[in-house]
Amino acid sequence: MTNLDEGLIELRREIHRRPELAGEERETAGLVAQHLREAGLEVTTGVGGHGVVAVLDGSADGPTVAYRADMDAVDTRTSALPFPRSDRAFDEGFASRVRGVAHLCGHDLHTAIGVGVARALAQGSDPVRGRLVFVFQPAEESLRGARAMLDTGLVQSLAPREFYALHCSPFPVGTIGVSPGYGLPGLDHLRITLPGGDEAGSAAAALTELAAEVGEFGTVGYPRSLAEYQGVFHSLLDPESAASIQESVCLTQWTEQAPDGRPVANVLLRVWPQERLLELRGQVKRLVEAAGGHVECPGDPFPAMVNSTDLSTAAGRYLSAALGPESVVWARASWPFNCEDFALFLQEAPGAQLYLGVANAEAGMDGAPHSPDFAADERAIGHGVRAMAGLLTDRLGVRGGDGDGLGARSGGEVRGRGAVIPGSA
Repeated sequence: MTNLDEGLIELRREIHRRPELAGEERETAGLVAQHLREAGLEVTTGVGGHGVVAVLDGSADGPTVAYRADMDAVDTRTSALPFPRSDRAFDEGFASRVRGVAHLCGHDLHTAIGVGVARALAQGSDPVRGRLVFVFQPAEESLRGARAMLDTGLVQSLAPREFYALHCSPFPVGTIGVSPGYGLPGLDHLRITLPGGDEAGSAAAALTELAAEVGEFGTVGYPRSLAEYQGVFHSLLDPESAASIQESVCLTQWTEQAPDGRPVANVLLRVWPQERLLELRGQVKRLVEAAGGHVECPGDPFPAMVNSTDLSTAAGRYLSAALGPESVVWARASWPFNCEDFALFLQEAPGAQLYLGVANAEAGMDGAPHSPDFAADERAIGHGVRAMAGLLTDRLGVRGGDGDGLGARSGGEVRGRGAVIPGSA
């Protein structure tokens, strides 16, 4: 293990000990900014809240490629999947010291890897061919951080040609998943009310019945166990299984009380492909209005995260050549249960979110984001740094060359700035 790996593992553990919820990432952002400044990058803080943007300038005539890492943690009282929690601790010695808050989605690893990629490329001996922009985003869990950062205009002013991100996944450590043309579903929030009746509780009973009818629009249900979760995730790799979930609707409901005392049914629709969002909203509206009810839409649907087919494929081919074909897995459908505001960055420039394997079955580390026992093999940090440092360097070379920017070079190792970086975890 290199000194860089050891330092990044300690950085991850420091962030893990002091997790911060969406919009509260002050200490995490400060750590990130400190490490990036020490590496010689130009750093801007306070971007859209606690966002950090760092720029690594190389050749002035080269292209610009961006990389995003998210920093916020999970509210364990509301956000963990409903799996039974074991008594096994994988973070003994660096567990969360904040009650009710923990890094159960791997953003602590994402942040450490982003810092590691920036440092590896900034401190090498060969100049970067172009410009790299590192975006450390707050408030991903609330789907607000990307919009807040984009609203400042800073990211757009840097004009990235491509955008990349890495997310923890339950694939085995040492592997990376690519998902050409797929990604994560869009999200819509609907509020349903019915007129009250003369009889107490009649509106609630009618609303319950109507909500059950709305529930029939769902095509996939949340996994009820870790084994089911893992099964769905790995089914994305099988062409036959993945073909059965090319379109998916994952539906969540809960009831609250309006100011006038009437019950209100809230419905969250996670929908793939994106084109079905408005269609499904219309179907729900027609059903509810036929029953004499009313549907309120608190906001516009949140877009699906769609990975560029060409750039995801190019990334997969590059990583297969650099790390070995066994190190890359190909997802052939959308993961139906989570949304991701990296979608908004991909509307600014095409790119891809890749899926970093962090699971270690022998050690009992599930690698399943948002599960109560989420645990990651920390060797994935070094693997992610080497893979992404190599990929970003490759993309700058391709974009800066004579090609169309969609190819990928081959080679037996991942090359960072100035030194060969072994492509293994």
